[in-house]
Amino acid sequence: MLVINCPFCGPRDEREFDYGGLAKAPRSKVERVASNSEWTAYLLHPGDQGRIADEYWWHARGCGEWVRVRRDTTTHRIEQSEVESDR
Repeated sequence: MLVINCPFCGPRDEREFDYGGLAKAPRSKVERVASNSEWTAYLLHPGDQGRIADEYWWHARGCGEWVRVRRDTTTHRIEQSEVESDR
């Protein structure tokens, strides 16, 4: 079980949160149509994140805020959590 430190509510059980996926680089502002393979790569293959992943978690059964979590995917140790203002 993960304990996620919500910046507003403090440490909480992961069951209060819904996983929102990997945090990705913002989409390009270039006005062109991406090919199917480029779009698939953007959505499904965010690159080699190594053992550390930046993820979005929504505190659905709490304050309702989105939290950006940096987690070691091997040990599940959470290294950082912060308010996610871009969601």
